[in-house]
Amino acid sequence: MTDLAALYPHHLATLRERADRALELGGYDHLVIAAGMPVRKFLDDLDYPYVANPHFRHWLPLTDAPGSWVVYSPGTKPKLIFLQPRDYWHVVPAAPAGYWVEHFDIVIIRTADEATKYLPGGRSAILAPPSVLDGVEANSPQDVVDYLHWHRSYKTPYELALMRQASRTATRAHRAAEQAFRAGGSELDIHQAYLKTAGAIDAELPYASIVCLNEHGAVLHYTHFDRKPPTQSRSFLIDAGAASAGYASDITRTYAAHGASEFQALIDSMDKAQQGFVAKVRAGQSYPELHIHAHRVVGEVLREHGILHMSAESAVERGVTSTFFPHGLGHPIGLQVHDVAGFQQNERGGNIPRPSGHPYLRMTRVLEPGMVVTIEPGLYFIGMLLDELRASPEAAHVNWAKVDALRPYGGIRIEDDVVCTESEPENLTRDAFAMA
Repeated sequence: MTDLAALYPHHLATLRERADRALELGGYDHLVIAAGMPVRKFLDDLDYPYVANPHFRHWLPLTDAPGSWVVYSPGTKPKLIFLQPRDYWHVVPAAPAGYWVEHFDIVIIRTADEATKYLPGGRSAILAPPSVLDGVEANSPQDVVDYLHWHRSYKTPYELALMRQASRTATRAHRAAEQAFRAGGSELDIHQAYLKTAGAIDAELPYASIVCLNEHGAVLHYTHFDRKPPTQSRSFLIDAGAASAGYASDITRTYAAHGASEFQALIDSMDKAQQGFVAKVRAGQSYPELHIHAHRVVGEVLREHGILHMSAESAVERGVTSTFFPHGLGHPIGLQVHDVAGFQQNERGGNIPRPSGHPYLRMTRVLEPGMVVTIEPGLYFIGMLLDELRASPEAAHVNWAKVDALRPYGGIRIEDDVVCTESEPENLTRDAFAMA
């Protein structure tokens, strides 16, 4: 088991160094970070599930501390203003405890408004939602945010340890989900098996699970959960993660029912292709160039399986591969599933545009050690996109009989979380599956 207590001091020192520089760039004396408060539903007296500000979670492993604050001034010990209300309607957060508390000055408050007594005056960079607290005006200065977001791309050993934990939890739950599929469960049955093994409720997952049987795999973000199993379960696609102290895993697997040999062969080809892309997660690799390379390889898979009668290069140039692979190769991941700074030009901001014809790519940077990205190529049979292709001049290059035979299987996506290192990439997902 990783000793988080041993890793945390270096992590905190790294955050303090980054904060020092960000405040200097922006001309501020203090960094003030709100955990945030639950958001009230419109015309209701109930709240949406609470999610703490990722900047707050970056500093300490508290995911359920609404109304709390982190305050940091260069050269001083960070302060935690911790809201522990007197309340018999809800569970009151336990007093701070654990390996990290010795590194903070901790003030306990009983009402959210009390925080104003302990927040610094003067020039403060306040990273908080608007109207988080009466008398406190969040400014989230762009130059400070840009610097912090840029450096959040480079994970500390402490962060990587938490992401390994999140991967191990998710892969165990993925195994349970596959078993539920093999046993003939409905989408809801499968999802509940996942939650039970992950030891989580929906609100504790980093994103809404995607659990697809058969043609539902062609809906990229399918979150419907049919209550009854289909008459015949031909295929199963699951995109689901887990969290550890606020750090996410994001994993997708696709399975064929026993006897679906043609679809299984297609899965096998995509799995081989995906592992080839993972091997290219190395320092100096342009992520958009890797995305374009993935299109060429998917084009070759389509040609080899007799779905397309054209070269992979032509399929990419003419936009045909985008019918079958209509999303980006992946994205940064960490405190957020789609983590920040994927398009950022440098620590002062700026934007690196997506390549033409690829509007859904979520990262355009060059990979560097410490970055963690997902690699998630897909191959789908999406009715709307297939209809557009069928009406185009490129339709003559498509084996429509084979496409129609594969449409009931929905699609394939295989996704791993991968660390770019100084040498070989570290595949958090496959390593975790090997232990699950």
